[in-house]
Amino acid sequence: MVQGAEGKMKSSSGPADAEAVKVVVRCRPMNEQETANRHERVVDMDVDRGVVELRNVKAADSDPRKTFTFDAVYDWNSKQQELYDETFRPLIDSVLSGFNGTIFAYGQTGTGKTYTMEGIRDDPEQRGVIPNSFEHVFNYIARSSNQQFLIRASYLEIYQEEIRDLLGKDQKRRLELKERPDTGIYVKDLQQFVCKSVNEIQHVMTVGNQNRAVGSTNMNMHSSRSHAIFIITIECSTMDERGRGTIRVGKLNLVDLAGSERQSKTGTAGERLKEATKINLSLSALGNVISALVDGKSTHIPYRDSKLTRLLQDSLGGNSKTIMVANIGPASYNYDETITTLRYANRAKNIKNKPKVNEDPKDAILKEYQEELARLKVLVL
Repeated sequence: MVQGAEGKMKSSSGPADAEAVKVVVRCRPMNEQETANRHERVVDMDVDRGVVELRNVKAADSDPRKTFTFDAVYDWNSKQQELYDETFRPLIDSVLSGFNGTIFAYGQTGTGKTYTMEGIRDDPEQRGVIPNSFEHVFNYIARSSNQQFLIRASYLEIYQEEIRDLLGKDQKRRLELKERPDTGIYVKDLQQFVCKSVNEIQHVMTVGNQNRAVGSTNMNMHSSRSHAIFIITIECSTMDERGRGTIRVGKLNLVDLAGSERQSKTGTAGERLKEATKINLSLSALGNVISALVDGKSTHIPYRDSKLTRLLQDSLGGNSKTIMVANIGPASYNYDETITTLRYANRAKNIKNKPKVNEDPKDAILKEYQEELARLKVLVL
């Protein structure tokens, strides 16, 4: 779990029940370049059954298609709001109840990961997971009574295996990963900003996006050259009939992974090639972690092989409810990359997490506020 502050959390309900990582697949439409070059669409999706079929144009007609089944699949006609309401809304509700949650988009470069996660913010119909989650959280708070909320936001990127605070004043500064027995993994000195409205948290994200590493390749004019994680920490204080207070803290990781790349297709060279090499290494490390988790025989999970896997340690096999969105393209030209993504996603759905409610953590800021108010009341009296 990504943490910018240190503190121990306890479960409110004893041992956590195992829960599988939820995996959904989304396929974008054919783009203009694919249509102009007369590539065939080789992906078929049965949305009702959650099935993806992949046809290899180089294989004989008698060869069976590759078939995969997932928790849900969304084809090229899917709408952003439909995806959010069906797949992501329940997870955000859980975070508002004190669970940790992670949503991450994985796939080849140019398959729509950033569109799925961010979308077009100024168009309500094309807003992605992140802006929709902002609306969801603050609408929930507005309707809540007898509860106090504190919302904090952080934003980081992993660029060439270095962690950068996208909200920091010094963009050249590299942050360190730390670990403590009582806190797990956290990012030392990662800034957090209190947000009181949708506009405030959107502003935080806009500032961070302006500092993100992007570049142009043959396959994507605005290719993400880093992995980005937007973290929302939601503290909720509730008072029961006897006046006893409970604080629950949910953390939401919204992860936009850089796309896997083949140099022969992207045409990268120089600095872009160096970036691609680092991206592919960290994604390979992520694949190794997923394989080790579902293998059943592995006694060692290689979380330490990359900064990305260290940061996602709780999200994969730990204390988190996690959804993976596998983004794919429909064209025959990308058959190999598409089947690689689907196999990756097919393994991930076998990961078991142990999410639990985080209750009364020692580092809860609302707790500090309440204690300070109590001290002030004593002084006044």
